[in-house]
Amino acid sequence: MNRPTPIIKADYPDPDIIRVGDTYYMISTTMHFMPGGVILRSYDLKNWEIASYVYDTLEDTAQERMEGESSIYGKGMWAASLRFHEDTFFVLFSVPGSGTYLYTAQSVEGPWSRKKLESGAGYLHDPSLLFDNDGRVYIAYGQSEIRLTEWEPDFSGIREGGLDRQIAKERQEVYLGYCGSHLYKIDGRYYLFTIHWPREKGRDRRTQVCFMADSLEGEFAEYEIISDDMGFRNQGVAQGGIVDTPDRRWYAMLFQDHGAVGRMPVLVPVTWKQGLPIFGAGGKVPVCGVMKSNRPGYIYESLYTSDTFPCEQDWQGRFALKKQWQWNHVPDSKLWGLKEKGGLWIRTGKVCTNVLQAQNTLTQRMFYPRCSSEVTVDGSGLKEGDYAGLCALQGCYGMIGITRTLNSFFLVVVARQLQGGKVEVGGRTVYDYMPGQMLDRIALPGPVVRLRVSANFTDMTDTVDFAWKNGKHWETAGEKHRLYFRLDQFTGCRFALAVYSTKESGGEAVFTDFVYHE
Repeated sequence: MNRPTPIIKADYPDPDIIRVGDTYYMISTTMHFMPGGVILRSYDLKNWEIASYVYDTLEDTAQERMEGESSIYGKGMWAASLRFHEDTFFVLFSVPGSGTYLYTAQSVEGPWSRKKLESGAGYLHDPSLLFDNDGRVYIAYGQSEIRLTEWEPDFSGIREGGLDRQIAKERQEVYLGYCGSHLYKIDGRYYLFTIHWPREKGRDRRTQVCFMADSLEGEFAEYEIISDDMGFRNQGVAQGGIVDTPDRRWYAMLFQDHGAVGRMPVLVPVTWKQGLPIFGAGGKVPVCGVMKSNRPGYIYESLYTSDTFPCEQDWQGRFALKKQWQWNHVPDSKLWGLKEKGGLWIRTGKVCTNVLQAQNTLTQRMFYPRCSSEVTVDGSGLKEGDYAGLCALQGCYGMIGITRTLNSFFLVVVARQLQGGKVEVGGRTVYDYMPGQMLDRIALPGPVVRLRVSANFTDMTDTVDFAWKNGKHWETAGEKHRLYFRLDQFTGCRFALAVYSTKESGGEAVFTDFVYHE
């Protein structure tokens, strides 16, 4: 029996979706990764490729540059609202502790202009934009209590005397109150979609809720429109936007948690009955069959990539990487580059305790149910106490790499276990202030080694294995390492190329022939 599954089996959570002509665009949370605000493109709602990013860097802060032990893990851009109005793309999102940002562009490829919303707006949790037919502009936002505020059309501030009201307020015991707002006007009615996680026997999972009203001043009636886990470990499908096709069929793009690999987009058909949206069939997410393509025969670029790191530059003369790569935080352009004959070099700029503090860490999403990657590391430029290698990057990371000690080279496996080393920062438990546990240490004949990390996310197995190439044969190293999805980083696990120094900065490693296997 076929069972519905996510349409992208990787960490693309909190989706919002629009259609412009024959093209669908979807934005997803990218948290601390740079460039940020990834926008995907599709012509059939099932196959997707990376179209662009909204920004290269968000703010120029010590935390975003990872100076010292500081970082923005678990912060940054999330749950953006994506809209197209009067030939302009709009992206709106809020960042905890920083404020609310509005980006605009004439094309998703940019250039994007940035505006930080002022006039006492502050932090608007999970905001959603609505451009009404009469030219008025609204933002819905909040957690547990959802508010609706009218703004000046140019977003110069909240409109004086404009609408400012509560749409919904949580009145029962919940794990997670209403949030993840998506506000629409369809055929004269207003619809607000939110995620909801009630604390009730038999309904202990995330659900999708719709609030519906005939006017923005009127009462919004509440309806639970879907509560389904698609047969996967009580992980409810919820939160996201809706979109119509050129022939006026409707779909919702929601997401589902899948453990350490992250949160995956799920496509749900939507029908209408007396103005009420019906998600799925019989309260369940059905299997979406073949979807009509607006551009038949179009070939999509993969969402992951192997790479030889050719020495290429963009139109500004900067080193250019493929779209699938993202830096862990804001990169330091002086500390990385591409070799003339191919290869990525990364140099350390500070002393670190462990890999989570390393600058210029380059990442790609992992894919469900299994994936692996290989890379060759040349550590001849490392200094005493340096580490360089291939990492399964998350709070409970696991890394296989090479280290230099007393002018000799060793293969090492270093990991952070779930227990121990807890530090409370901003109310969240993080794991990045102590050295990792050494799981293996093997003497190497030289500074060059080929490494492999293999991940298994099947049914939340959530483990990685490590191997290195000894001559012509692969040999395992360390032990099977357990991964976890936690709020310390709030993202799915990623492959990462990383270098860090524990004694003296300035060491360097070169990465070549990266191969991604799904």
